[in-house]
Amino acid sequence: MSTVLEVLRPGFLLRDAMVASILVGVVCPLVGVYFVLRRMIFLGVALPQLSAAGIAFAMLMHRTLIGPHLHGRTSDAMLAQLGALAFTLGGILALAALERRGREIVEARIGMVYAIAGALTILFIAADPWGEAHIVNLLKGDLLAATESSLAFLAAVLGVVVVVLLAFQKEFLLVSFDRDLAVVFGKATTTWDTVLYVLCGITISFGVLAAGPLVTFGFLLAPPLTARLITGRMLTFSIASAAIGGLTAFVGFCAAYRYDMPLGPAEVAVSSAVFLAVAGATRLRRALRLRPA
Repeated sequence: MSTVLEVLRPGFLLRDAMVASILVGVVCPLVGVYFVLRRMIFLGVALPQLSAAGIAFAMLMHRTLIGPHLHGRTSDAMLAQLGALAFTLGGILALAALERRGREIVEARIGMVYAIAGALTILFIAADPWGEAHIVNLLKGDLLAATESSLAFLAAVLGVVVVVLLAFQKEFLLVSFDRDLAVVFGKATTTWDTVLYVLCGITISFGVLAAGPLVTFGFLLAPPLTARLITGRMLTFSIASAAIGGLTAFVGFCAAYRYDMPLGPAEVAVSSAVFLAVAGATRLRRALRLRPA
């Protein structure tokens, strides 16, 4: 309890890192909800890795065309963000176009994207040994390095994503859950698919740069999978996913601060532990309900 009170006081040194953690924890599950609905959970693995490949590629191009990296420059972060955004959006839009041609091998395509992105990340880093340490730091994400300006920018971008997701939730839900019905209602399914995928790409690319692929992947999937076990309606599904993500991010931050653990893995561990606990309780309740009196 003393740790919670300490991190909540106004002058807390790592306040920006805590807020950034909670932002990622709240917004990523709102996107992950649609991955679960579309049964494309592997996207949560492939896209953060693709974003990491974009960061490594952007740094390699900087080294090749301009010169060695100067660590700590704002331009490096902007370049990494552009690389992550370009690769993530390009990958997700390509997968969306292929998905419409047939869903039977969609998981194989996503798996190939993950394998290719992972290989490219390693090759891009190997080709730029001068800035290898700098690139690795960018790829891991560093929530503890969050500043007031970077936090404001992250909050603005993710805030826009949340507003659009909530404003057009009915359209996104319809094209995700029942495309045939969406066509009957005259919805432009291709357009809404594209908008949704762009929002996913933006969220993932910013999440990876702020927190790293592991944290982004963890919050994309663990909170929505947990919420699916305890909710039955779409609105409560989304709200519960965001609430679980934000709460586990905060608890993970407090645990990491109290016990001096790595921040990102601690947050993912807490989120995963909540999922396992809820899944276990759900199975136990079902078993007791089905047991003969």
